[in-house]
Amino acid sequence: MKDELIKGQGIDPERASLLPGMGFFIPESVYREQKEKELETSLKGARLVVITDSDADGLTCAALVQEDQENAICIPTSPYDLGDCLSRVARYIEQEVNMYICDLCPDSVEEIEPGLRELCGKTDFIIWCDHHRWDKNIYDFVESLGVQVELGDSSEECAADVVFRVLNEDFSEKMKELVEVTRDHDLWLCEDDRSGYLADFAMWVPVKEYIEVVREYGADLPEVIISFLEENREEKNDLIRRAINRAEYKKIGEHTVGITYGKCSQNEVAEGIRKEGADVCMIVKPTGGVSIRGSEKFERCHELARMFEGGGHPRAAGCMPIEFSDLLHYANHWISQGEETKKVLIEALETMIRNENAEG
Repeated sequence: MKDELIKGQGIDPERASLLPGMGFFIPESVYREQKEKELETSLKGARLVVITDSDADGLTCAALVQEDQENAICIPTSPYDLGDCLSRVARYIEQEVNMYICDLCPDSVEEIEPGLRELCGKTDFIIWCDHHRWDKNIYDFVESLGVQVELGDSSEECAADVVFRVLNEDFSEKMKELVEVTRDHDLWLCEDDRSGYLADFAMWVPVKEYIEVVREYGADLPEVIISFLEENREEKNDLIRRAINRAEYKKIGEHTVGITYGKCSQNEVAEGIRKEGADVCMIVKPTGGVSIRGSEKFERCHELARMFEGGGHPRAAGCMPIEFSDLLHYANHWISQGEETKKVLIEALETMIRNENAEG
């Protein structure tokens, strides 16, 4: 497939915003083979490994853990790929490696059991730091393997807060401030402009570069990086506007739901939809995943996501509501702007609210 069909000069921005990014079109078998080779190479000689989410919170966790550590490796992943990532890392790490898992909440015991058991067979030093809400059966299972699980209050702490507290080291003021600014974005407090730059920086540069830069500069990114981020924000803000303009609104019980579709930055889109009066926001992505964002009036995002084997926080969660059968199914998803997914989500929310009213 030609690159310019997905992203190139002259492509209509509106049409481009309806499609996934270029990475989506790489076959999973090719992606896995590439990751296997990268892991095997990078994990040779590693004495400390951090498996973490690839957003600013997760990468700040890695920066804290790796500070002043030699032979430290960061392996970014996502909640959807967590089980496979654990298995791949277990295959290549050496005995007695110190292991941290950060900012990741397992969706089920079955997903993580094979990889985590194998990891525990190679090292007895695994600390899992997170701030999402865990099901008790998952928590009990992970602890039963000898893993130290440290959880924070998702309404008060980001994962970096948990790591900072667990390490209990004499961090510099620069690193303390980095954690505070990371929390500002991850909990969507939006009181410090620097937090938005950190979030974008984590999204647009390689993991290693993010970690190296924040360890040197903390939350005060150098001007050359700020300029780079500002240039990239032109396209980002255009995608945000398009997604907000596509939003449809529906009243379900006492809640106003805003649902939209597109390739975009979900938190900013949710904020725009909230300003239009929605207290439940759903952003359907071209990849098929969904971001659910709540408010003071709706704090059950994680419950809704779990109906589709997803998870997250009371006010922020994610899931994959439908299983795609083939590329034509995906093509219909892009052309219809997620019509099938939207229908399934709305029906699930209606059921949840109807059951809540019945119980009340």
